[in-house]
Amino acid sequence: MFLTRNAQLLYDSLLTLAYPQSCAICGRSVERRRFGVVCEACWASTRIFTGEETLCWKCGVLALAEVSPEFRDQVRCGHCASLSFTAARAAGLYVGALRESVLALKRQPNVPAQVEDLLVAAAMRALLNGSTRIIPVPLHPKRMRARGFNQASVLAEVLAKRLRLPVDEVSLLRVSSSEKYRAGLDAKGRQDTVAGAFVVSHPRLVRDEDILLVDDVFTTGATVSACAGALTAAGAKNVFVLTVARASAATYF
Repeated sequence: MFLTRNAQLLYDSLLTLAYPQSCAICGRSVERRRFGVVCEACWASTRIFTGEETLCWKCGVLALAEVSPEFRDQVRCGHCASLSFTAARAAGLYVGALRESVLALKRQPNVPAQVEDLLVAAAMRALLNGSTRIIPVPLHPKRMRARGFNQASVLAEVLAKRLRLPVDEVSLLRVSSSEKYRAGLDAKGRQDTVAGAFVVSHPRLVRDEDILLVDDVFTTGATVSACAGALTAAGAKNVFVLTVARASAATYF
């Protein structure tokens, strides 16, 4: 293990010299390939969740006040009761290194080791660690053709290998496209644009399953809620949402 680590550090050093990568945030050199497009210092200043935070039990929004661990499962923000998923968690906030990593993933289907490790750690914590099947949030076929890949599917494949769970990319389909027109909409507007946007084509594959629904960013929860609604209507037992990052609420509860 020691030799392997030394070899990796040497490889990273040589790679940095041969193919220098500027940090997408500060412009300094990215020291190691595992960091992706962001340097170590900018990773260190990004808010990463450890599992010890006080969050809304359901939607995972960060609370201002800390609560004793034995009471954390009772914490609710009061804004997510109508959302259809069981619970949602993220590796951290959609700021700094996580934001830049998500934006890079939208351009290139590559998940750096740093992001992979954080996502796996979040998936293995309480609530989500009982999942039995991974489903990525699907793109509409038109959007899929334009981009060439689905970033949620890339994340799902990474998780499947590490968690040894099946990936299901056939059961959940997007049948209407509204992704390009949602910027600037409030939560209600986003919910309206995804109403009826998802259908389940193979109910038998999701029936009685604990689904891990994977996407890159949780913003208002409208998209993952619409997906979860379709999955639970088809017989899924639970739908747990996992994203790389979570947009911080305008006002914490």
